[in-house]
Amino acid sequence: QLQLVESGGGLVQPGGSLRLSCAASGFNFDTYAIGWFRQAPGEEREGVSCISTRGYNIHYADSVEGRFTISRDNAKNTVYLQMDSLKPEDTAVYYCAAGTHTVQSLCRNPLTYPDYWGQGTQVTVSS
Repeated sequence: QLQLVESGGGLVQPGGSLRLSCAASGFNFDTYAIGWFRQAPGEEREGVSCISTRGYNIHYADSVEGRFTISRDNAKNTVYLQMDSLKPEDTAVYYCAAGTHTVQSLCRNPLTYPDYWGQGTQVTVSS
């Protein structure tokens, strides 16, 4: 059974940190690029960060560059998103997704390029 399961979301104060995890099963994890996407209420889903199959290529949205760090552990079939210096505008449901395109294409085409999606985890940044 194919699954992507996100965890690590929660409520954090501005300036705080969270680490999201995306655990995969049921498919050849190390042959897929993985991306983190987010969707705030009333907004379109957007690509946050994407990482290639072995982690050599990484893409970040301008809004998170320098604050978020994506990484993957293929031995554990898991991708991580370390989020530091969080801002209220980072509040959203965060999803991970798998696809076979380049990291730039995957991140910039959330509606068409991902093949598999997780169920999402809520991140709320508020004082």
